[in-house]
Amino acid sequence: MGEGDVGCIYLESVVSRLLLAVVLGALAAAIWAGLRVGRRRRQEAARRNFLERRADFEREFLAAASASGKPRGLKWKECQFHDGAQFARDRATGEQVALVGATIRFEAIAGGDMEEVEAVGNLRCATAVFTHDGLKWTTTGRAVFNLEPPEVLAHYAENLEPVAV
Repeated sequence: MGEGDVGCIYLESVVSRLLLAVVLGALAAAIWAGLRVGRRRRQEAARRNFLERRADFEREFLAAASASGKPRGLKWKECQFHDGAQFARDRATGEQVALVGATIRFEAIAGGDMEEVEAVGNLRCATAVFTHDGLKWTTTGRAVFNLEPPEVLAHYAENLEPVAV
């Protein structure tokens, strides 16, 4: 074997390694793109599910909010949900969030310290919060008072990233 043969073998080895690296890189990029498309489809499916079953989730919200004992001394009397929903992604957990505007009316609990407060029956603007953990939508009955959904997104911009529907 001559010197030219050794150089040729070395060059073939370098080329084959380079080709392998390019193929593996392309494969990794394709897998990454596939995962992103799959994640986007799952998120879109979750948003469709929220919109389709929204009435169920609103009932769950009201039940959870009523059971929370908040605000103290008040009972949830009525909750009118507004049309539409704003969707976002929680930057820390990656969970999807649905924000729905609501108008809420309370009444004082009999014998409580809020019973004599005239403003108890006033309508309150709020945003109901729902989260999707990757499997299902849930709610703890959390309401962000005095803010509509776009205002919630602006106020919590470092925590929530808006998602275009």
